[in-house]
Amino acid sequence: MRHFLTDPLDEQEVEQLLVLAHSAPSVGLSQPWRFVRIITPALREQLATHVDAQIVKAGQMYKGDEDKLYRSLKLHGLREAPVLFAVYCDEGTETGHKLGAITMPEARRYSCVMAIHTIWLAARTRGIGMGWISILDRPTVDAMLEIPENWRCLGLLCLGYPVSEEATPELERRGWEHRTDWHSTIVTR
Repeated sequence: MRHFLTDPLDEQEVEQLLVLAHSAPSVGLSQPWRFVRIITPALREQLATHVDAQIVKAGQMYKGDEDKLYRSLKLHGLREAPVLFAVYCDEGTETGHKLGAITMPEARRYSCVMAIHTIWLAARTRGIGMGWISILDRPTVDAMLEIPENWRCLGLLCLGYPVSEEATPELERRGWEHRTDWHSTIVTR
């Protein structure tokens, strides 16, 4: 989701989404997610300008019709969405006593993705849209937000009411990619 109304979200509803995210499963009950809420207009604009530049940079790999389509896509809603979070994984957390993270440390990041997914589903049931922005330079965003060294950025989340409700994702509607058949993702041994 990249097309948001600027109407504010109810603060109690935002808090409820965060409470639900905090109930997501996590390896060793480590709860390594860290949500940094960006409310400062100047910082929001700084992030949007940075993402705009990263979109241009990332787009240099596309050629021809793919390049034309890429450049026509709206790839973030940082300026419109009323709620913005940067989501981090605290890779140095002692919560959970490293259970499950010693042999598979990336499981902490997977736990954070579960929290993001929980927010996403809960938001959609409330008519709130969410967009996940990953076209960014992590060290630059970390510096902007003054993030501790052991936190790993997983992306920016834009939340707000959608301009329109669509059953089909924009990238599919616009011809960027089509959803594959679920059978193609199953391997049997």
